Amino acid sequence: MKDQIYDAIVIGAGSVGLPITFYLSQKGLKVLCIDSDFSAGQGQNKAAIGGVRATHSNHAKIELSMETISTLSAWEEQYGVPIGWKQGGYCFAAYNTQHEKKLKQIVQDQKKFGLNIDWHDSTEIGNILPGINKKDLRGGTFSPEDGQVNPLLFNKAFKQEAVKTGAEFLFNERVVNFIHKYDSINGIITASNKKIYSGIVINCAGINAGVLAEKLHINIPIMNETHEAGISAPVSRCLQPLVVDLSEGKSGKSLNFYCVQNHEGCIMFCYTPKNIISETDTSSTSEFMNEAAVRILSIFPYFINLRIRRVWRGVYPMTPDGIPIVGKHADFDNLYCAAGMCGQGLMLGPGVGKNLAAYIVDGKPLIDDKLFKSLSPNRDFKSNSKEYLG
Repeated sequence: MKDQIYDAIVIGAGSVGLPITFYLSQKGLKVLCIDSDFSAGQGQNKAAIGGVRATHSNHAKIELSMETISTLSAWEEQYGVPIGWKQGGYCFAAYNTQHEKKLKQIVQDQKKFGLNIDWHDSTEIGNILPGINKKDLRGGTFSPEDGQVNPLLFNKAFKQEAVKTGAEFLFNERVVNFIHKYDSINGIITASNKKIYSGIVINCAGINAGVLAEKLHINIPIMNETHEAGISAPVSRCLQPLVVDLSEGKSGKSLNFYCVQNHEGCIMFCYTPKNIISETDTSSTSEFMNEAAVRILSIFPYFINLRIRRVWRGVYPMTPDGIPIVGKHADFDNLYCAAGMCGQGLMLGPGVGKNLAAYIVDGKPLIDDKLFKSLSPNRDFKSNSKEYLG
């Protein structure tokens, strides 16, 4: 069999691997994207509710997500392919003085990066979110340029455009090892014993990125944890922004709660569980809907008759500091990593893809070098401050 040789191999056809494949191919590289599933986007990103925001507290994530918003908001006009983009903004609501103080502090920093965001008092938030429960509401932040995308349409669009630029995809094929000599990666070996050669390999394997890195005896510190979400039947348009309630649930079972109305009119919702389930089992739990119902009604009482269609559970690939791992690994000349998105692959993926492609091909990322280096696989994870807004 003739050897298969590529300029770059991207491992993982998800919300990060697909944009990286597209942007590397767009820059003229011969790219192969390989995935163990049967088609693109069949990993964890299809479990996302689709929120896309630049309102982070980490500076690198702000810049990466701003690039993503710029890309997704213009995608349909530029490529003629729908992705379900809805620019309704994000609203972080504060129901106690602690969250009010923290959000006001973060807003000042976010503004320095050019974010269109402001603090609004409870009356103004009531105007932005008609029907919100104002009892104990202190106010909140609102960033109108943030939005939401349909994960399934996102996957389809990036794969379609990547193929148009010449990228190739290999599905239902699992990477089990690397072809390497000393500190140089020469390719990959698959479960069916295929050897595929390349001068560049990018690990975008999501929840499996850490396990894959162990094949090379290197550490990519990813801890998988599961979160649940749900979706209603369509209702009349009533909620423009994606709303985040930073409060803890009264039951002690949940932390941040999120809800949004998507472009089809369905209400989507999820929360951060207080007791994290660290595994990869995606079976729904018995307690999620009970807790979610209490949380959504505590913010929007008018959802009392909301009809729920289904619930599901997905896996977040978390890092110790809540910040993604992006860049070249110091132990190998041509091994790159783009993993550990902490459940934010959709909002970070295109920004990561553009910057990593620029770094690989042009030798320089689009964002500030110092910010890009803060994402390095070789950073001291204990020295970075935890991302407050997740």
